[in-house]
Amino acid sequence: MRISILPKSSLGRWSVGLAGAFILLFVIFQTFAAFVRRNPVPNPGPPSPVIFMAVVADYISGVAAFVTGLISIIKSKERSILVFLVVVIGFLALLFLLGEVIFPH
Repeated sequence: MRISILPKSSLGRWSVGLAGAFILLFVIFQTFAAFVRRNPVPNPGPPSPVIFMAVVADYISGVAAFVTGLISIIKSKERSILVFLVVVIGFLALLFLLGEVIFPH
């Protein structure tokens, strides 16, 4: 099987889509955090559970992209550059998430 840029299998396309959602949400949250740092609220209340759930959903999509990409490489014999890249990005998201859980600050 030749190496292509775009995935051919359904799982490969899912993993690329999940990684795209992960990256898009990550950029949105970082932009929001930068805005809040520049314009602090005078009397902030407790953190919003909506923001927390959105960040958790973001990292779940990153880990799901890793898992579906890995399954598509192993089971469907996917040989796509984007899927290989998604597996690396998803693995880094998984490492970050595990680091936050194991070593909280």
